[in-house]
Amino acid sequence: MTKTLLKLSSDNYYSKEANFEYLSVSQYKDFCGTMAKKGCEYSALAKLRGEYTPEPSKDMLMGSYIDSAYEGTLEEFKNNRPEMFLTSGKNAGQLKADFIKAQNAYDRTQRDELFKLYMSGEKQKIMTAELFGANWKIKMDSYHADKCIVDLKYIKDIHDRTWIKDLGYFVNFIEAWGYDLQLAIYQLAVEKNTGQKLPCYIAAVDKKTTPEIELIQINQIQLDASLIGIESNVKRILELKKGNLEPDKCGVCEYCLENKILTSPIDSSRLIEI
Repeated sequence: MTKTLLKLSSDNYYSKEANFEYLSVSQYKDFCGTMAKKGCEYSALAKLRGEYTPEPSKDMLMGSYIDSAYEGTLEEFKNNRPEMFLTSGKNAGQLKADFIKAQNAYDRTQRDELFKLYMSGEKQKIMTAELFGANWKIKMDSYHADKCIVDLKYIKDIHDRTWIKDLGYFVNFIEAWGYDLQLAIYQLAVEKNTGQKLPCYIAAVDKKTTPEIELIQINQIQLDASLIGIESNVKRILELKKGNLEPDKCGVCEYCLENKILTSPIDSSRLIEI
């Protein structure tokens, strides 16, 4: 008998049970990495099992703040992240100085009517779909039924470019961090549920002193290309999640370094190779 999958909601979407039953883009990136960040099967499994919970960076917290502002859940966010807010004095409840950039970035997006229009769809819309032999879950920032999918990104610099040594050329932030893959999975899941292949956009605001905003459509050729090789990767991830394979260690991530065990000395000539 086929097991009935967990029905997802905003309350259980990030639960341990949901993460084991479903694959997500963030999980996929944890296992397989992106052009800009190496994946690690060892730390990805530890996160799934609840053995490793990395502390969110300042940039991640600011991005979450902007997400919450658009969702209308800032009060809940304040309760969950008190470290971002002042607790005493006349400015109690306001953002600490280190995080004010996030409010400035959000305010900048609110002054642009087109940006607000694209971000006015159904917030945090959850869908599930079977793709590449796995059950996936997605949560869309702004879903316009029958029209488009929009993902909000708070990034370092809209025009930032990353040198990819193996390829020998620069890529933009979308390719570097796998946002094209993310939206390609969203597009497939929506198509599976509705029969419609919707255009995909990134609503970007950056972290410069004067934030820049942009609406970026990812063309279909790039979306399709981002999925090349994903099926074979998914098969391995599923076997890892079942415990049928031993995970590879990247050797450079925080979790690998915390659990590093020395077995023998190394030659000094290897220091810049490791």
